[in-house]
Amino acid sequence: MLSDLSAEDAKLVTLARAARARTRAAEGAAVRDSDGRTYAACTVALDTVELTALQLAVAMALASGVKGLEAAAVVTESDSADVGVVRHFAGANIPVVLALGTGEVRDVVHT
Repeated sequence: MLSDLSAEDAKLVTLARAARARTRAAEGAAVRDSDGRTYAACTVALDTVELTALQLAVAMALASGVKGLEAAAVVTESDSADVGVVRHFAGANIPVVLALGTGEVRDVVHT
């Protein structure tokens, strides 16, 4: 449940839901950097390339000069999400909230 999250993590879910809803994408994601700034994105699927919402949110953070991440959220109807990009960039034990489009939290996994 969204109310079980900290205010900062609940904000990530809200941002991820909004990113997904704007384009009716399969996924929305948001990340929070070590300075508290947030970056949100949705899945991009073209004929020749597909980026997950989480990959794109991390790429946006990297493009802004971020040195680390504190947390992430993915909104999807899928049973799971690939959190490898967060692990690769930010290391182990970063929480990733997995939520449904309704905002219902399904799980919190750690990289």
